[in-house]
Amino acid sequence: MPDLDDLLDIRTRRPAAIAAAASARRRPSSLFGPHGKLMIIAADHPARGALRAGDDPLAMANRVDLLDRLRTALSRPGVNGVLGTPDILEDLLLLGALDDKVVIGSMNRGGLAGTSFEIDDRFTAYDAPSIAAAGFEGGKMLLRIDPDDPGTVATLQSCGAAVSDLAAHRRMAMVEPFISHRVDGRVRNELTAEAMIRAMTVAAGLGTTSAYTWLKVPVVRDMERVMASTTLPALILGGEGEAAYAEWRKALDLPTVQGLVIGRSLLYPASGSVGDAVDRAVSLL
Repeated sequence: MPDLDDLLDIRTRRPAAIAAAASARRRPSSLFGPHGKLMIIAADHPARGALRAGDDPLAMANRVDLLDRLRTALSRPGVNGVLGTPDILEDLLLLGALDDKVVIGSMNRGGLAGTSFEIDDRFTAYDAPSIAAAGFEGGKMLLRIDPDDPGTVATLQSCGAAVSDLAAHRRMAMVEPFISHRVDGRVRNELTAEAMIRAMTVAAGLGTTSAYTWLKVPVVRDMERVMASTTLPALILGGEGEAAYAEWRKALDLPTVQGLVIGRSLLYPASGSVGDAVDRAVSLL
């Protein structure tokens, strides 16, 4: 199995090894782990220019360190998936870290954090054919609906097309919806029950079929009412600090919630090791 020191040589002299590694990857027999849920580690933030974790604005900027953290997280019992952009997933492929894992390719990373065009979130990474060709299990898209930004409609249309394309390949279409607004020039997601219900019902209606659509949503107040707004399966995202574990535990009791998609709070825990943070999250499933 190649190690981190071998990546540069492979990428420089044998780029075809990436496709070969994808073809040779052992795919999971099910989307679900032994706990009956999905436990996915998210690492698609850097491609959108979002490198902060905790108080460090460039925490995710060291790629070797990030890969080391990802390999640790993916090696923990009960972790059965990863979400990332091509650069990260291909590194993990070459490192032999994706066998038997549910692999979700991140699709629209064009809405770079802090830009004037952030809501017009172009599909700059994976598309459905490349996800299917790599043998991955699905694709993920971010959908931020800003009532005051005309760029929203292009993102809506692109997400709808992506949901349809993924379904045509029988791949999961993971949609992460928010109602968003600009506050002092920065995009902020409205984390209220009412806003999430609106965003989720819009996301659920995208595409020519919802057969393969899953939702990726945050924990907000009144989650029981929020999750009652759709019959689509959902995964819980994010959260920070000690309170996040209690929030995840409570949300996992809801019938449509099928697992967790957690990134920076596990990869860069405020205290303790990556392995300890991941194990604690898995114990909630």
